[in-house]
Amino acid sequence: MTLPGEERRVPHVPAAFAELVAAESPGSIALSGGDTARACYELLATAPVEWSDIDVFFGDERWVDVQDSSSNEGMARLAFLDEVEPRAIHSMRRAGSDLGAAAAAYDALVRAEPPIGLVHLGLGPDGHTASLFPGAPQLDEQERLVVPSGDDQHPMPRLTFTYPALARAALVVFTVGGASKRDALAGVRRGDPQLPASRVRAERVVWLVDEAAAGDP
Repeated sequence: MTLPGEERRVPHVPAAFAELVAAESPGSIALSGGDTARACYELLATAPVEWSDIDVFFGDERWVDVQDSSSNEGMARLAFLDEVEPRAIHSMRRAGSDLGAAAAAYDALVRAEPPIGLVHLGLGPDGHTASLFPGAPQLDEQERLVVPSGDDQHPMPRLTFTYPALARAALVVFTVGGASKRDALAGVRRGDPQLPASRVRAERVVWLVDEAAAGDP
């Protein structure tokens, strides 16, 4: 069983992520949300990265104020962005006056820019990644790069990159830590098509996985 991409078994996922970002020195990066992402971003605050040369995007976002505790952008700003001052921060939430307008505007923005250098993704216990959820119609999107998202299990309205947006990336990095992700990771290794993360493809895909998430080899 293998993951779709390169698996790197690491002792500490956030530290490995910070080291990878520093080594890759991407011209642009798309950020994620969640507890693992927060730990990763707190280490980026002191990583040897020239943030003044980097544009920051978001791979998904909840439709809440940036100051809301549920906001991915708000979390990232508190964790490191407001400290490191990147070249630009492209807010998903502030891209339009409503969900549809913001999706269209962010789609146009991403489409007009060079391919994003590094897209950071997590893995939910249900196999979701970004705001691409199991069984959702967004999984079948073939043209648009950014779409509204959300379902009965994730009722808060959201915006998310689609598979076509992820496929444009030079590098997609999954960070997967903790025993709660073990079953989902095993499903991705099996290539279970019901798990959205198993269908992510890009120029390069790297999985940073700790022992607790990896389970038995």
